Amino acid sequence: MPETELTATARDADVDEGVDRRRRRRGMPPLGVQVLVGLVVGGVLGFSAPSFSEHLKVVGDAFIRLIEMSIIPLIFPLIVLAIARVKSAKSFGRLAGKTLLYFEVVTTVILVLTLAVAFLTGLGKGADLGSLTPADAGSIQKSVDLPTLFLGIIPDNLFAALSEGNLLAILFFAVLFGLALMQIGEKATTLINTLEGVADAMFTLIGWVVRLVPLAVVAFVAYNTAHYGWDLVAKLALFVAVFYGAVLVTLLVVFPTIALIFRIPYFAMLRAVGDLILLAFVTRSSEVVLAPLIKRLDGFGVDRKVPSFTLPIGYSFNADGATMYEALAVVFIAHAYGVELTLPRLLSILLVLILLTKGIAGVPSASIVVLFSASAAVGLPAEGVAILLAVDFVVDMARTALNVAGNSLATVAIAKWEGMFRRSTADA
Repeated sequence: MPETELTATARDADVDEGVDRRRRRRGMPPLGVQVLVGLVVGGVLGFSAPSFSEHLKVVGDAFIRLIEMSIIPLIFPLIVLAIARVKSAKSFGRLAGKTLLYFEVVTTVILVLTLAVAFLTGLGKGADLGSLTPADAGSIQKSVDLPTLFLGIIPDNLFAALSEGNLLAILFFAVLFGLALMQIGEKATTLINTLEGVADAMFTLIGWVVRLVPLAVVAFVAYNTAHYGWDLVAKLALFVAVFYGAVLVTLLVVFPTIALIFRIPYFAMLRAVGDLILLAFVTRSSEVVLAPLIKRLDGFGVDRKVPSFTLPIGYSFNADGATMYEALAVVFIAHAYGVELTLPRLLSILLVLILLTKGIAGVPSASIVVLFSASAAVGLPAEGVAILLAVDFVVDMARTALNVAGNSLATVAIAKWEGMFRRSTADA
């Protein structure tokens, strides 16, 4: 690694350490503790003052908007810089190829395992879904048009894509723009320095926003507790419990197995990013932790070029939690409505989900859209999907947290694969 990058990494580590020291001097607990305290306070507030808690939604929404406001101005320069700093197009092609190969293999393995276990255990058999009233799904898109989705990756107007927050279109342009800067060599130096300044400024800005995390957690938990209640969760407790169990198995068995293959200190990695996974769990938003996660993995020992490239791509192509949810939900609905899952039908579900779970992050309510599409493709009733919407807010918490954990592991694995992991830093 060039000396300048080592110096930058050391500088970032010194800054982070300085921030931690200032927090300790002020008596502020670590972020994970703040999130847990906010979780308790929000839950008590939601149960004791539900009418007031309903109005706290605006606080949580304002926090998400602050994060969303910062994501595109951060992601664009990071992607461009990650590619422009690569020594050659061949090296970038190798990094991109390994990234996409890892994403495809891991999500497919998770999908196959989930479908097999759900089918063999008879998940959903005997569930009385007919006694439940479907949630209102009228405002949610119920199908995916693959040609339109594919063409949507190529922006016809970059500024429109930026204003709409079309992440896939922005990533597509950023990759091409980074390759162009790589091609023109020294002429790109001034622009690269400018983009580095923009990225540093955005990291600082997001650092300010993250200070509002405890307040946002209180607002999210209080509103969800007051607005949704737990009656519907109890009626679909089996599905919720099975999904959470599957998430734990993935975190404690599947991911450690992958880490063992790549010789990754998995539980050390979890300790390094655990508070961010918890934050994603509470807020149900992967974007909230994107910028801190890039810096945290850099401090863990991953060359910053890797998370700057793989994490944004992974948010679209490596949604492990969403993939698992789709498989469990389809089998649950089929069994609950007495639909026979023959081998050809299971293979159809597998192929549909392999296609639809890639690159759909920009679609509103993406997991539900995929579930509607997959259910329709194998002849399942849409009412079953609508019923599961009643507990989606609970399931989405674990789904989002698993997505973040999976992308963290993917980033370290690809860094190890490319020889861009500083073991000594991680050990320290």
